[in-house]
Amino acid sequence: MVRADLHVHTTVSDGELKPEAVPPAARQAGLEAVAITDHDRLQPGLDAPVVRRDGVTVVHGIELRVDAGRQRVDLLGYGLDPTPDLEAACGRIQRDRVERARAIVDCVEDRLGVALDVEFHPGVGRPHVARAIADSDADLGYQETFETLIGDGDPCFVSREIPDFETGRRLLDEAAAFVGLAHPLRYREPEHALGLTAELDAVELAYPYDRDVDLRPVRRAIDRHGLLATGGSDAHGRRLGVTGLDADAFARVRKRLPHPAIG
Repeated sequence: MVRADLHVHTTVSDGELKPEAVPPAARQAGLEAVAITDHDRLQPGLDAPVVRRDGVTVVHGIELRVDAGRQRVDLLGYGLDPTPDLEAACGRIQRDRVERARAIVDCVEDRLGVALDVEFHPGVGRPHVARAIADSDADLGYQETFETLIGDGDPCFVSREIPDFETGRRLLDEAAAFVGLAHPLRYREPEHALGLTAELDAVELAYPYDRDVDLRPVRRAIDRHGLLATGGSDAHGRRLGVTGLDADAFARVRKRLPHPAIG
């Protein structure tokens, strides 16, 4: 039974739940713990690395995209006590996100001849644009938008500036209780991504991939490098706990986290 979902997004980035709605949603899903891991953003509403809210342990996390040379990967930092360097880096990334979103919207509006309703706030990303396209007069759905228009290499794709792997790892090492690799089998080169875990503390083992996957390479990396096994649903909607850790697996993770503050 899933008791901890350690990969959840909120309206602080591109999720549907407000941060304050996460503990009730977690409790409804029967979860003991949840980690809020918004894209490249910190959680102003979490005043400690780990807090207790509505009977649920809430971990302050982040999903930080980095450039690993051959491909871009996502790092998960857990139990954050943000440093000035991490705060500054997140600020730079968010300013770039806003400019990127403006460029994508300009391209889409010119190409499709529609007006999009997109709010250019920190945390804005392609999912916001895709939802706006799906809600517009354009004859494109959310998923089709990613597959044909704003996905990597598509006509309105705009790249963004991100930290390199070493910089991102250092920023998170200085601020987090531990740092892991997100969804290792989603990348174009999974073996390359798993090779990066030699410099990390953890890797996401439980994840709702959209296809059958062979988890043996992930387990080998865990054994080889002595990694923590994390897991989560990568929830962007309102349903939590689709995938995650059972009680025993979370107990091992919990040992690496600070004691929760009451908030």
